[in-house]
Amino acid sequence: MAVDHSPACKKCRREGIKLYLIGTRCYTDKCAMERRPYPPGQHGLTGRIRFSDYGVRLREKQKVKRIYGVLERQFRLTFERARRQRGNIGENFLILLERRLDNVVYRLGFARSRREARQIVSHGHVLVNGRKVNIPSYTVREGDVIELDDKLKKVEWLEEAFELAERRVVSEWLEVDIERRRGVVKSLPRRDHITYPINESYIVELYSR
Repeated sequence: MAVDHSPACKKCRREGIKLYLIGTRCYTDKCAMERRPYPPGQHGLTGRIRFSDYGVRLREKQKVKRIYGVLERQFRLTFERARRQRGNIGENFLILLERRLDNVVYRLGFARSRREARQIVSHGHVLVNGRKVNIPSYTVREGDVIELDDKLKKVEWLEEAFELAERRVVSEWLEVDIERRRGVVKSLPRRDHITYPINESYIVELYSR
């Protein structure tokens, strides 16, 4: 499984917003966006970075890839899948990303970051409707029951993950039972459930060139 090992904090600084990529630290004054709220590199502090129209669209694509922790190949495959669906391509695309199992595990508060959620799923600690699923890109459906296996329910950091989730507020399309360590997909997500500042039309335009 391909993994992006580049420094997480630099990704947030490059995009100019908190992407909450490493969990607890993102909520403290140790966060790089709190200390150095400007792009990395020798020209970051001077503010002399300028983007062309293509560069603006590419930057938007990179931001969304980093938010959801998806590499280029899978990102493109998800976009092509959204293109084949009815309706607005950009909205379909973001909703498919939101329905990824690793994202749902993070949204429910079972992990402190999407990177951690991806690892939990890959190691086989997540059950969907009672069956183990170890594919982070698995697309959840309405009515699916997501729960952790008995081994992971006992780890100490899970309480910390739930505390961080309370700061984010669980999405309306999900329902979580903290005591039983399980969640339910009440409905499919809508575009207005995704609160990150994303302009999906830029990504559509980029891939349509």
